[in-house]
Amino acid sequence: MADQPEAAPLNGYIDHTLLRPDTTARDIEKLCTEAVKHQLFAVCVNGCWVQHAWDYLGDSDVTIATVVGFPSGAMDSDAKRYETEVAIDNGAHEIDMVMNLGKFLDGDHQAVSREIRDVIDAADDRRVKVIIETGYFNDEQIATACKIAVQAEAHFVKTSTGVGPGSATIEHVQLMRETVGQFCGVKASGGIRDAKTARAMIEAGATRIGTSSGIAIVGA
Repeated sequence: MADQPEAAPLNGYIDHTLLRPDTTARDIEKLCTEAVKHQLFAVCVNGCWVQHAWDYLGDSDVTIATVVGFPSGAMDSDAKRYETEVAIDNGAHEIDMVMNLGKFLDGDHQAVSREIRDVIDAADDRRVKVIIETGYFNDEQIATACKIAVQAEAHFVKTSTGVGPGSATIEHVQLMRETVGQFCGVKASGGIRDAKTARAMIEAGATRIGTSSGIAIVGA
């Protein structure tokens, strides 16, 4: 029997994430050190730590991602735009924004789309991921949210913040991939703590994994 091909390394899929409100500068330094050592794709930090991550990572290949409108998505659109501008000025390469869930449920899809577009414009050609918070929605709503994100020209759709109800599921990732096709990436985030689950998400269509368990996942 021919040898089975080795699975692709997981390192390049991982957004090494630390979004706790009690995070300290030392925690950020540890996160960045781990990301460099294990060649993870990115660190994902709160906005107040973007500059520190930038200074600490120097000229490494690790991408810096941050969150906007986190975790509820319920702030004014202008606040999200300003938060994005500050993050970019401080060195962020990617923006993970939470869409406005309430306006989406109200059926005001134009407002949701406009807000996503505003953040994309403020991001100045950096990648923008739209967090849908799938735990609040049924399959039809998830598909609709994905279509809005694609039409607004987002670079990724993302399952969840890790704060809302539920976690990333195989079924939701598959649905999101089927909906967006190859027009944008799919980030699975929330409750992914081991390599088996991460690989299952990738097989379902995820192109990025958001997790606070990156080191455990890559087997270090």
